[in-house]
This record gives sequence, structure tokens and C-alpha cells, in this order.
Amino acid sequence: MAVALRAQPPAPNVEIWHDPGDIASRNLLFGSGGEKHQPKGTRFTFEKEDLHGTTPKLVVTDEAGKKWKLKFGNEARAEVTASRLLWAIGYPTDEYYLVPEAQLYGLPLSLRRAQHWIGTDGMVRNARLKRDPEGFKKVATWEWKSNPFVGTREFDGLRVLMALINNWDLKDVNTGIYDSDSKRLYIVSDLGGSFGPTHVVPKHNSRGGELESFEKSPFITESAPAYVDFATPGTAAKIVLFAPNIYAYREGLKWIGDHIPRDHAKWIGGLLSQLTPQQIRDAFTAGGYTTEETERYTRVIQTRIAALNGL
Repeated sequence: MAVALRAQPPAPNVEIWHDPGDIASRNLLFGSGGEKHQPKGTRFTFEKEDLHGTTPKLVVTDEAGKKWKLKFGNEARAEVTASRLLWAIGYPTDEYYLVPEAQLYGLPLSLRRAQHWIGTDGMVRNARLKRDPEGFKKVATWEWKSNPFVGTREFDGLRVLMALINNWDLKDVNTGIYDSDSKRLYIVSDLGGSFGPTHVVPKHNSRGGELESFEKSPFITESAPAYVDFATPGTAAKIVLFAPNIYAYREGLKWIGDHIPRDHAKWIGGLLSQLTPQQIRDAFTAGGYTTEETERYTRVIQTRIAALNGL
């Protein structure tokens, strides 16, 4: 599916990517927020339940009074790791951290969606904490088909990255425009659909077998002299055919991984090739994956980076 051509270049203070400098020196254990901005303590105070999206979330404050969005489920680990890889090569992200264990205080007697993720003692495990980049505030979302960067190698590089990590959930509501006093950032603000299959399946946040699906999934589906097609985002699983509107909507996202200029795909491959194997491992370690899972995921990522650089 064709997308609109960019009418004019974005303003100098509007960015979707910036030069990351020495990629091999970036710390993927802590990501964009660094060690300094990680949540303070392991005790968090409940503020409210966030009912947006399909995954249970809470708004909480840490021991220093900083506000975070706490997310449960399979998406929690994937988001932390995906954010590390994007940030490492120059794409701005929210600040993400995984907390192995946290104690929640001030909880109501019942919650609409998050109740079964929380122990009777208020303990939660392997939850994702997220907040806006330091000094920025989310003001809007942006559209994949229509934004100031359509046609640029930076935007096409982002499309390739979504295929690299199998992020199939590329709805416009999962994006964010963030403003500071002097700059505007375009960010993919929900990366939870990553590191599994190439397409949505029923009950995607509660199923297992993510790693196996990722290992078996295709990456590049066609390589022509002028362009490259990728498998992600794929169409919905056939079982979703009972909901034609969902199937049609997912079908309409498939263009994001198709007909990406070959030189743009090679450009992002060149950036990714500067990551060391240990940095990739660190990204998965930050997401709470086991040593075995980390090694297996790292092998797939390295193979895909090699495929981009072999175009």
C-alpha cells in the first residue's frame, strides 16, 4: 500500500532519530534513562488504574515521589528490551525499567483488570515501569502513514527495526509526540508486541511460546534491487477471521514492512552492526530474560542484522 510523500522536511527541532555517537559504548542494561533515572526503592504507592490499551497497567509513585506507569504480563519484558535496542542506535524512547519485585501500597479493595497480577500481600513481580523522557511531556500521537518523516531513511529505518524485533502492534495509538521547551520527539511509545510472532494472535498477552515463535518466524520476505519486504507486521492469525474488522485493520498495517528502499535498510543494518553481542545480551538481561532465553534471542537478532548487512 502506498503512503503519502512527505510535503516538506521536518523542522530542525523535530526529530525521530539522532546520531547516537559511539554505539558500542552505550549501556543497554539501563537504556535511555541510565542508571541515574531508575526507579527509587522497591516500595510504590498506588495512584490509579490505567484502563487504556489491552494490557493491565497502574499509575504508581516510587519512594522519591516520581510517577511511573506499571505494566504487567508478557509485554513488560519485551518493552524494556525493545526500548534498549531502539535507543542504542539513535531512536528516542520512553524511560523503561523492569522491577523483579515491588511492593504496592494504597491499593483499593479491587481493581478492574490488574487484580490477578498482584499478590494478596501487594507484591508484584517482573513488572515494567515507564515514564516520559526527562524534560518531555507526551502531547499527541502520530500516524504511520502521515508524519513529517515519511520517505526519509530515518523513518524507513524505524520500519525495519519494527521487523527486526517482530513488533506487530503498530497502531497509531501506540505512538507518541513528546514536547520539551525546545524540541519535539516522535516516538513508538508501546513496544509490547515485540519478540514473538509476526502477527497478532488471540490472547496475545497471556500465551507462551514467544521465543519459539520468534526463532521460527521469517524476517526478509523479498529482496529486490530497489526495495526490501519484511514479514512484520504480518496479518492476523486465521482464527481472527471471525472478527473481520480486526482482520481487515491488521491487513491494513502490513505496508509498514513492505517496499522499504534497499539503501535505507542497509543504512539501519550498518548502525545495528555496531552493537556488540554483549550489548544485545544486556538488552535482554534488562528485560528479565533468563540466560538461555537471552542467548537464543541474541542469536536471532545477530542473524537478522547480518541479513540486513548482506543486502
